Amino acid sequence: MRRNYLITLIISIFLILLGTQAQGINPYYYQLLIFFGINSILAMSLNLINGFAGQFSIGHAGFMAVGGYFSAALSVYQGEKLLAFLNFLPTNVAQIVEFFIFLLVGGLVAGILGLLVGIPTLRLRGDYLAIATLGFGEIVRVAILNLDVVGGPRGFPGIPQRTNLSWIIFWFIVCYLVIRNLINSSHGRAIISIREDEIASETMGINTTFYKVLAFVIGAFFAGIAGGLFAHYLMMLHPSSFTFFRSVEVLLMIVLGGLGSISGAILGAFILTILPEALRGFTYLRLVIYSIILILLMLLRPQGLLGGREISLSIFKRFINPKVDRS
Repeated sequence: MRRNYLITLIISIFLILLGTQAQGINPYYYQLLIFFGINSILAMSLNLINGFAGQFSIGHAGFMAVGGYFSAALSVYQGEKLLAFLNFLPTNVAQIVEFFIFLLVGGLVAGILGLLVGIPTLRLRGDYLAIATLGFGEIVRVAILNLDVVGGPRGFPGIPQRTNLSWIIFWFIVCYLVIRNLINSSHGRAIISIREDEIASETMGINTTFYKVLAFVIGAFFAGIAGGLFAHYLMMLHPSSFTFFRSVEVLLMIVLGGLGSISGAILGAFILTILPEALRGFTYLRLVIYSIILILLMLLRPQGLLGGREISLSIFKRFINPKVDRS
């Protein structure tokens, strides 16, 4: 196990360093990589709630908006003060520390709101969470439209550009490792047991409300982080970026890739990052095409492309050497 952690650490450091050398990439492909990373974080975090815990949340864009606007407001209104406080550090290091703090605060605020939404609704069974998160997402969007401090309907410009590929890779790895290690732990088995049979889980003495809220809060936290990365890349936010359709798009990613599969969430994020570019000439038909894809998926492969399985090195080994023992 210690060896696996060492390998993961080495690969993570290599990828982050690689991200620092990526400025020479074609700007179009660089932007696609940024959006793919953000979408992957969103998909993995929602997959923890919908895929592993078996709950049904359709307001992920709301948590993304909270994290994005909160971290952006801190950058715009408190950024210079924090940089002045950190003036004993080199400028580049101070900006890294500042951005990390503001991202973390945005994620924590989104997580706290997830806790406030989750505690009353996750005690109940059925579709109450879907209704609550749908309402939450719309409340957040309408609230932002009426907040002049963040521009209201005019949008919120002037956000410093801090997000680059290194930050995307860093938070992608953090999100992946947190969710993977959680799912592979005893707490993760408790979360999955709730998805399989909540009544049986309660009978076994599992605190189902606690584990559902835990999954929901972690998912909301990483959605907030994704929102902060999004804000500090585009340098402007607008409420129209966080509509119900954005939540549906993230939901489509995990359904397409396969509920309960981290690899599937990443695959779904990749497809739905590339697909809009391929459909750029069909802007008004995009949702129709998404719907057709979803219907075909439900008919031909309802479990998603990976069907709850994970991509691992053993799959490639078996592909390269089919004579390997499969027992």
